[in-house]
Amino acid sequence: MKVKLGDLTKIKTGKLDANASSEDGQYPFFTCSREPLKIATYSYDCECVLVAGNGDINVKYYNGKFDAYQRTYIIEDNGSRKLYMPYLYYFMDGYVEELRKKAIGGVIKYIKIGNLTDALIELPDIETQKAVVNILAKVKDIIDGRNEELQKLDTLIKARFVEMFGEPISNPMRWPVVALKEVSELITNGNTPKGGSENYVTEGITFLRSQNVWRNRIELDDVAFIDEETHQRMKKSSLRYKDILITKTGRINTENSSLGRAALFLGENDSANINGHVYLIRLDGSIAPEFVITILTGEAYKRYIRKVCVGGIDKRQINVNQVEDFPIIVPPIDMQREFTAFREQVDKSKVAVQKALDEAQLLFDSLMQEYFG
Repeated sequence: MKVKLGDLTKIKTGKLDANASSEDGQYPFFTCSREPLKIATYSYDCECVLVAGNGDINVKYYNGKFDAYQRTYIIEDNGSRKLYMPYLYYFMDGYVEELRKKAIGGVIKYIKIGNLTDALIELPDIETQKAVVNILAKVKDIIDGRNEELQKLDTLIKARFVEMFGEPISNPMRWPVVALKEVSELITNGNTPKGGSENYVTEGITFLRSQNVWRNRIELDDVAFIDEETHQRMKKSSLRYKDILITKTGRINTENSSLGRAALFLGENDSANINGHVYLIRLDGSIAPEFVITILTGEAYKRYIRKVCVGGIDKRQINVNQVEDFPIIVPPIDMQREFTAFREQVDKSKVAVQKALDEAQLLFDSLMQEYFG
């Protein structure tokens, strides 16, 4: 039986401005970012599900004292005792994609309270809800564990890099430094075909957009395709094995800052292309791609890109001249190859962990579909 969320809950919003946070505060302060800030005082003491009402729409569960930003929705049980709040959290975590589709507005999208109260939730008895949460929580723990393993392996690569070469921007080991264009044979961005998404086909040449390029990985969950004719018209940005891709535009104030994310393309030559929001960097063979991508995806470069990017508060970009002038340290090629060999070994471990993660995620997704439809 499905029930409207508004019949089971009471929903309100926080009252505070985002700048009310305090670094030394003892209570969580929930805003629209995924990670809560801190605050010295609290206005709420309850068990609830929190939904970010604009920007990066996301869902959190909390039980205790806290405060909230004025665009954060606070969802509590209305006293009917028919709803187990962790069960609501898992439902909302799956429903968040629907909320993002319903979001309206200009640059910063937002949802209305009706988007929440009208949501239909499958409502078994409380004991069944608790059993569902128990199963989902166990699978989620496995997923979190695999993600933690991947983070540790990434940290291992970064630590080895710093041990061998130092921090690449401050360059404490005084390696020679060149502009990225001096070790590249091509730096360009792609194009969005005339007509945009109307040119996409169900299968064909993989067409990578900024949402596909993440830090050190390419995600194909939301990938588009173009036909061979369109691909040939865009031949200049046809990808080759070990080309480097960098996102050209995006935000810098989110957890996974979408501006300046970089990844190696490991597909076959000419099997993919890119749109206008992605840069292609093709190195000239004098420097190891694995070495350069480690530089571009490190924290030092994340800070550097934030410093040089241009644009408004909500969306920034890096232009082609800035990319061409990216400073790259150049230690001896033998050292680069030694590091590359180390990275390749760690990457093999990451592949195994990623496979286990994908399997756990597939199980979690199928259970969510079974329980919530």
